[in-house]
Amino acid sequence: MNRDQHGSAPQGEDEKLLHSMGYAQELSRRMSGFSNFAISFSIICILAGGITAFPAGISAGGGASIGIGWPVGALFASIVAAAMAQIASAYPTAGGLYHWSSILGGKGLGWVTAWINLLGLIFVVASVNFGVYDPFFKTLIAPLLGINPDHLTWTEQTLFLAGITLSQAWLNHLGIKLTTRLTDMSGYLIFAIALLLTVSLLAYAPGPLDFSRLFTFTNFSGVDGGTWPKTDSSLMLFLSGLLLTVYTLTGYDASAHTSEETHQAAHNVPKGIIRSVLWSALFGYILICTFVLVLPNMQAGVKAGMGFFDLLLSSLPPALKALLGIGIFLVNYLCGLACLTSTSRMMYAFARDGGLPFSHQLKQVHPVHRTPGLAIWVSAILAIVATLYGDAFTVLSAGSAVFLYISYILPTTAGLFAEGKSWTHKGPFSLGAASKPIALLATIGGAILAFVGVQPPNEKVLYLTIALLVVLLFFWFVLGVRKQFKGPPVGERIQKHQAHIREIENALDKTA
Repeated sequence: MNRDQHGSAPQGEDEKLLHSMGYAQELSRRMSGFSNFAISFSIICILAGGITAFPAGISAGGGASIGIGWPVGALFASIVAAAMAQIASAYPTAGGLYHWSSILGGKGLGWVTAWINLLGLIFVVASVNFGVYDPFFKTLIAPLLGINPDHLTWTEQTLFLAGITLSQAWLNHLGIKLTTRLTDMSGYLIFAIALLLTVSLLAYAPGPLDFSRLFTFTNFSGVDGGTWPKTDSSLMLFLSGLLLTVYTLTGYDASAHTSEETHQAAHNVPKGIIRSVLWSALFGYILICTFVLVLPNMQAGVKAGMGFFDLLLSSLPPALKALLGIGIFLVNYLCGLACLTSTSRMMYAFARDGGLPFSHQLKQVHPVHRTPGLAIWVSAILAIVATLYGDAFTVLSAGSAVFLYISYILPTTAGLFAEGKSWTHKGPFSLGAASKPIALLATIGGAILAFVGVQPPNEKVLYLTIALLVVLLFFWFVLGVRKQFKGPPVGERIQKHQAHIREIENALDKTA
């Protein structure tokens, strides 16, 4: 049974809150506040996006794309995160963004949000695991194993990606308790390895540090090995450089997707969203600024493309380089693990309301492990299929960022118009009078970040986005999905949910 229509009364305030929204507690609620933060922090993973997307930053406006561009992009991301956190506090359910859009903007908007968010999450799993292989396995691990990276073909790449993705699915299948332990460990590892990498690069820097690099704008568009085609527009170059921030500071919706597995979700989920972005923004900035400062030559770094990281590590002692290589490889693997957790929960939640083909099967929860087993394995298989495309990383990384940010701003915009009307009561985390201004800024900022992701040479992402929207509209209006799809419980049940929130808050006030 999925919607708790005639089951026994749930236990605990989290379960009561979920019950008031029309759902039974099926998943295992084992995650602490730190674990909820850690899963988003692990997906953001500055040692994944911060490294693999770094060439997109410096090959736009040089050091200024890092020193100035990262704080600007991080500010946008933080505003979007704050707006999402407020809605997550009011409606802490798995599949978060889909539910928020449905409740605040109608089931049609929710259905579109669900598909865009789900595709973005599948692309995230695929792009992160692609990054685990290239550059991290090929550059750092393969030489340690005596493997010549030049001899690795598409076949080895496909087998590797399939192997690690299926292993992540198996770990997820075994239960949230194991997954939580691994993502908790990942959170600590990211802090530790990022600190070790930063200190090591500074300690073995080949020459004096030139901090003016961080604020010097240099047009590297059109340079061999660079990401961006030749342009004379400084504004477009600066915006293009934001792709580094967009790709890195994304995926924090994982805190919302694991709401039904988190204790005190209405309190801990918004904290997880905001803290994961703020800590990643801070440590990520320190890390990538270090990259700029210790590069022997900026133009050589641009021409090297993804080879820039090997240039950075070349000054380190072999033993230290090997230690860092193993650590970075491990945290990137755990990043993919967390991504798959988030994707499977989104798929489970959408299927629970009948939004997917074979929804009845995809919404099933394993009776022992209490995980959405089939949703996990289907998510993994779809991610593997996505990596079969030859130009995978460029399209997958840009596509994941674009789709996720579109899915972030849809419920945020819906909340902007619903606040004070259909949305009259918020959760424990509220932005107060700043709510609407932040929602407006989040919509504008999210739209800018999504716009960045479809600029040449990533125009394939634009074509894919347009094609997806056309297909969705065709299914919704022409094939009659709007008549068949009921969406999540809304109306009377949501009113009961809001009344129940007030009861909980009043009880807490009396206790205090």
